[in-house]
Amino acid sequence: MNAANRILVAGIGNIFLGDDAFGVEVVKELTRSELPEGVDVVDFGIRGYDLAYAIMDGYAATILVDTTARGNAPGTLYLIEPDTEQLAELTAEAPDGHGLGPVQVLRLVQSLGGKIAQLYLVGCEPAVLETEDGNLGLSEPVRAAVPQAVEMIRTLVSDLRKGVETKLV
Repeated sequence: MNAANRILVAGIGNIFLGDDAFGVEVVKELTRSELPEGVDVVDFGIRGYDLAYAIMDGYAATILVDTTARGNAPGTLYLIEPDTEQLAELTAEAPDGHGLGPVQVLRLVQSLGGKIAQLYLVGCEPAVLETEDGNLGLSEPVRAAVPQAVEMIRTLVSDLRKGVETKLV
């Protein structure tokens, strides 16, 4: 398939940090359903370098799936389209390989000469990012948001394929 038609859905998160596993869980659910040709759904977890190189592979759109703390009730979903012009103004630097969050991944793409096409973030307000007793798994409100996030991504993919203007929150 032509790169101009390909879409990357990238799950981001650390399964050992409670709700930070949101992106990982969403892409796990997405892989259980049929998606259009040219839509790659990948669990990147905490592998920021792999994500940076995947973004540079020429996708028409990239959808990042991650927790996003914005001060609302846990489980609140967001569809955000980051300003790519602001991203172009990020200082191009080699980020710390031990802490590649989404912004550092985008900086790495830029520092390597890559271009970021359409970029979206499907985020979920976390309730718990770390637990003292080391329990794995999502909190109840974030777990309940996973099917809604899957549907949000499926709709976004469909809209991107049709060239429809996306409604952002």
